[in-house]
Amino acid sequence: MLKEAQFYKKLKNEIIQCKLCPQFCVLKNGEIGKCKVRKNINGKLYSLSYGKPVSINFDPIEKKPLYYFLPKTFTFSIGMAGCNLSCGWCQNWDISQRNAEEFEVDYISPDKIVEEALKSGCPSISYTYSEPLVSYEYIFDTAKLAKQKGLKNILVTNGFINKEPFEKLAPFIDAMNIDLKSFNEKTYSRFCNAKLAPVLETIKTAYKKGIHIEITT
Repeated sequence: MLKEAQFYKKLKNEIIQCKLCPQFCVLKNGEIGKCKVRKNINGKLYSLSYGKPVSINFDPIEKKPLYYFLPKTFTFSIGMAGCNLSCGWCQNWDISQRNAEEFEVDYISPDKIVEEALKSGCPSISYTYSEPLVSYEYIFDTAKLAKQKGLKNILVTNGFINKEPFEKLAPFIDAMNIDLKSFNEKTYSRFCNAKLAPVLETIKTAYKKGIHIEITT
């Protein structure tokens, strides 16, 4: 299922600019963003990973890792393809650095994810393994429904997202582990093809929104 993406701008000649993250990819018709899951199709931006988790597991919450949020519980964990960074040391490169179209997986709706999470007895859903925020629409729809059903939502993320989309998602997020790669802009640029400042901004915003935060460094 293709889902039209949020947060993009139409330019001319079916060219568009994605505004989800600080990469601000400008895409011609048929091109895919640096995240490998957001594609320009006839002048509209679509999410290729909507409803297509490539990994589903029950994990100890300490594996996220979160040590001070729902300790000693299991969390229903899902991960989609793609990432908007390209860190040379990525441990999940086999899903983070691959195009969502390369995976042949069955469609699973947000309703079904929440249903399965409730059946599992896990008190939370974690969006994890790769970079969940590039699958923004799927995370948003699932997290909103999960919140209504009394489940907690956890983001395990690199924090590389623009402020407007993050603030829209924040009311449905209860906890985050944010991967702060370095406090050096050159390191982010050289090894991750990214920038430090937006990650720090995400951490500040999450704190202001009252989200439980733990940082991986």
